[in-house]
Amino acid sequence: MSAPPPALLLVAHGSRDPRHAATVGALCARVRVLLPGVRVEAGFLDFDAPTVPTALERLYEEGAREIVALPLLLTRAFHAKTDIPAVLADAAARLPGATVRQADVLGPHPLLTAALERRLRQTGLDPRQAPSTGIVLASAGSSDPEAIAVIAEVAREWRRTTGWCAVRPAFASAALPRTADAVRALRADGVRRVAVAPYVLAPGLLPDRIAAGAREAGADVLAPVLGAAPELARLAALRYAALSVGRGTLGPCLTTSESRPKTSPPALVSTTRS
Repeated sequence: MSAPPPALLLVAHGSRDPRHAATVGALCARVRVLLPGVRVEAGFLDFDAPTVPTALERLYEEGAREIVALPLLLTRAFHAKTDIPAVLADAAARLPGATVRQADVLGPHPLLTAALERRLRQTGLDPRQAPSTGIVLASAGSSDPEAIAVIAEVAREWRRTTGWCAVRPAFASAALPRTADAVRALRADGVRRVAVAPYVLAPGLLPDRIAAGAREAGADVLAPVLGAAPELARLAALRYAALSVGRGTLGPCLTTSESRPKTSPPALVSTTRS
């Protein structure tokens, strides 16, 4: 009898805004459809339940001994590099015989750009208007230079591969420019129509700040957040597959039989990309 496939834990940030957890739950449901036979659950770093350790313990108690933990993050910043590896290492140390692998973050990936395009179309924006339309790619923001550079590269690549007359990055926190400033800059450059595309997964404080900036500066179009888009579910399934297929030789992982220095837990990140 073959061993069951590894379980998948979607690791979300969490928010005081109940829409955040509801969105993660909807995404979880979509991923389950794409991965029949795989146990798919969600855990949160803060605010919402279950917490990541609690979710791992539940999976373990129900028989899961191999678990892929997928950060629901669009860039590799502090949470992906530090918070999540530490939480997973601490939790796995209390699960004898368990193996926990941290998958790569969701972004960047063409499926995310496809989701952004579809959200813009949902607002009624006609693709034929692209040559006269500038896009503000509005993300949550980060103090991590690598994460900021990734957002800038996503904007450049999106502009290069589509017909938008401009795509500019903006940030809700920790970095500049803010959404309103990016909208105004496009207007100053003579762009006739400006659309704001939130590059965030779920509603909450920072997405609300993006929306407020779009309204303040008079953007013509404000797209919804990415949410439980089918493209995100497909991407989550791809990230899972990268660590679950041929999992015996996939590189760095954490097992509870490994020795770990007390000062700093080992990396749980596999840099395998789909």
